[in-house]
Amino acid sequence: MSTLVAEVRAQNLVVTEDSLIVDLSDGRSITVPLAWYPRLIHGTTEERNNWRWIGDRNGIHWPDLDEDISVENLILGKSSGESQDSFRRWLEKRMAESQLPPKRGLAP
Repeated sequence: MSTLVAEVRAQNLVVTEDSLIVDLSDGRSITVPLAWYPRLIHGTTEERNNWRWIGDRNGIHWPDLDEDISVENLILGKSSGESQDSFRRWLEKRMAESQLPPKRGLAP
């Protein structure tokens, strides 16, 4: 990691229907397409809006989607590094879980 990247932190995050917009501590704003991150594209608005900073604002974590994006990768223009097989397994599991009937004794 270069020194310049190491010193930059995220200050603000906005998630739209098709983009991530990250304001950085050096005054820049970076906008990247959600299409770079398949888990975010397949998440609901609620899941995409449920995020937290990682470390000293070095990255962003989406617990509902098990997605992490570093500020460094945003600056370098790197999309998700997840393999197609890993994403396929995640998506299949997600789809299977969403089709399960409610647990017995719980209201729908």
